[in-house]
Amino acid sequence: MLKGKYDSSNAILSVHPGAGGTDSCDWAERLVLMYLGWINKKGYSSRIVEWMAGEEAGIKTATLVVEGKFAYGYLKQEIGIHRLVRISPFDAASRRHTSFAAVDVIPETQDLQVEIKESDLKIDTFRASGPGGQHVNVTDSAVRITHLPTGVIVQCQDQRSQYKNKAMALRILKARLHDLYELEKEKELKKRHQDKARIEWGSQVRSYILHPYTLVKDHRSALERTDVEKVLKGEIDDFIIASLKKSAGSSGKNE
Repeated sequence: MLKGKYDSSNAILSVHPGAGGTDSCDWAERLVLMYLGWINKKGYSSRIVEWMAGEEAGIKTATLVVEGKFAYGYLKQEIGIHRLVRISPFDAASRRHTSFAAVDVIPETQDLQVEIKESDLKIDTFRASGPGGQHVNVTDSAVRITHLPTGVIVQCQDQRSQYKNKAMALRILKARLHDLYELEKEKELKKRHQDKARIEWGSQVRSYILHPYTLVKDHRSALERTDVEKVLKGEIDDFIIASLKKSAGSSGKNE
């Protein structure tokens, strides 16, 4: 089930909130924590290289580099829209809200043949802080690189060294450009962009329901779990395997 060209590679995972305001920003952060729990259970290593906090809670965006055998092969099953239904902790009337977040994953390998010209790059530095206000930088060590021909933007802020942040940002940029070029070759660029932009009811891969009952349902494999809290702590292997089976042409049912 893991025979794809880049399945054995490291992965670069990004999470973005969609429709739902503050609730979706909070939901996006919970998804990141879910993946960090899964990464820890798998024995993989990870780095949070980009973290932009939401205005009231949660995040506007986060990017993780996940290193480990088949990290991409597993995590690519998570690409798509993840939907949460719960009583909103941000609603004074305690009403039920539906929130959305988008997960995107690309491979990161050591042998990517991507040429990046220095003249095609716009490099900015800025001051940043990590999750929860930790690791506040007193210098402009965070780096933002814009690839002018494609408009691809990459940020890295997890290191205090501007040099190290630039090196990691270039590493991620190389992977994202490779993914972009691969999609162009496969005539899928337009469709992929449309899917990533539609962070709402369409193109859902999984729903997490906390009220009026508890249920996690994968919309591709039809696998369901009622122990939502365990899932949100990183126990998502069942869903990943079921999705892999479905992709491989099997029933996708959990045995």
